[in-house]
Amino acid sequence: MQEYAFAALAAGMPGWVTAAISAVVLAGGISVGYLIRTNMAEKKTGSAEENARRIVEDARQKAETMKKEALLEARDEAHRIRSEQEREARERRGELKAQERRLNQREENLEKKMDQLEAREENITRRQRQVQQMQEQTEELHRQQLEQLEKISGMSVDEAKAMLLENVENDAKHDAAILIRDIEARAKEEADKRARNIISLAIQKCAADHVAESTVSVVPLPNDEMKGRIIGREGRNIRALETATGIDLIIDDTPEAVILSGFDPIRREVARIALERLVLDGRIHPASIEEMVNKARKEVDTQIAEAGDAAIFDTGVHGLHHELVRLLGRMKFRTSYGQNVLKHSIEVSHLAGIMAAELGADVSLAKRAGLLHDIGKSIDHEVEGPHVQIGADLAKKYRENAQVIHAIAAHHGDIEPKTIETVLVQAADAISAARPGARRETLENYIRRLEKLEEIADSFGGVEKSFAIQAGREIRIMIKPETVDDAGAVVLARDIAKKIEGELDYPGQIKVSVIRETRAVDYAK
Repeated sequence: MQEYAFAALAAGMPGWVTAAISAVVLAGGISVGYLIRTNMAEKKTGSAEENARRIVEDARQKAETMKKEALLEARDEAHRIRSEQEREARERRGELKAQERRLNQREENLEKKMDQLEAREENITRRQRQVQQMQEQTEELHRQQLEQLEKISGMSVDEAKAMLLENVENDAKHDAAILIRDIEARAKEEADKRARNIISLAIQKCAADHVAESTVSVVPLPNDEMKGRIIGREGRNIRALETATGIDLIIDDTPEAVILSGFDPIRREVARIALERLVLDGRIHPASIEEMVNKARKEVDTQIAEAGDAAIFDTGVHGLHHELVRLLGRMKFRTSYGQNVLKHSIEVSHLAGIMAAELGADVSLAKRAGLLHDIGKSIDHEVEGPHVQIGADLAKKYRENAQVIHAIAAHHGDIEPKTIETVLVQAADAISAARPGARRETLENYIRRLEKLEEIADSFGGVEKSFAIQAGREIRIMIKPETVDDAGAVVLARDIAKKIEGELDYPGQIKVSVIRETRAVDYAK
């Protein structure tokens, strides 16, 4: 109603009055709104300040709480550390007290031992004085007895000594006569045995004229064109053959021949047979090579078995282990200085048996030891060590006679022979190997090698003399004991062995024996 009345009033007023009224009303509305807004802002500002004060107060209380908690934790930690330190200090004090007690106890023990030693020393001194007094009394009694004896016997001391010496001389002559008679009796009993040994040693110096044949691994070819077929496309055939046999094929300018090179004589023989079959067949490729090598290997195994059987048949040695027979057959393809080892072993067996029969020794034992004396050479390419030791080990492994094992181990003089059969095997081995043409090494080369061996040993300081023995298989060196001690002797032996390895070419191995001897000589007058 007021609005309608105001509108009616306005309608009756002039226009400027209406505008003025409107401006006043508008200004009043703005003022009222500003006042309301200002009041609301003050209320909000007061509320924010109150919140801020409350937040600050809460933060201060939390900080105080955290500070108190931190102080409590620090106090707890300090208390714990102090407790640990006090505990460690107590333990250390306990250990120190225990050590102090032990030291005091040791000191007491030492004082007791010192007292005991002093008492013992005094006792020893007292006994020494007693012994000295007794010795003086004994000497006085001895002098009185001698005077009494001279009075009773009517002879002086010199006259009694002369009579005693005469009696002793007569007794010694009698005992010597009995001893001579016993020695002559024992000499007659041992005459036959000594004669056998003397004859055996003399046999070692004799020699017989006989030449053994030697073989080389050379395969002849029908023509030089066959070399290209053996090599094959890009070398596949020759690689297949070398891989299957383990042997190197040397194809050079040698006309119509191929050379086989390999350390193992049995593999070389397998390669030779296989290559000869391939050349005859004409078909050379990897498949046929493998087939031919397998056939050749079987053929060589057959030859080994036949050669072993033939050897024991020729020598009349029976009862050998089948593995030893096979190893004997392997020696058919083994040579030593150009001498076939199987033929050499058969010959040694025959020679040892003949000499044993002449001397009345055990013929079968001598022949058996002679046949097996070089058995180690059948596998010395595969096993480290000298063939003597390898052979003795093989004989032990296959349960050979102990005397045969001894003969094998002693046939190069590495150990002292204990039976006549062993000496006979040594003699037969020397005869077979020393025949003219049996081995390729000439006397000049042999002597030169021994001289070089001694020259190497003499080049070291402290060496007095050196001797090459055992056909160059051992060098014995006498050193000056005042220059080289026991430890230095060990080092010297190793240094000489290394120099020999670096400067000499030799088969097998060389034993270096350094001997240091000190003698003290005096004469009783």
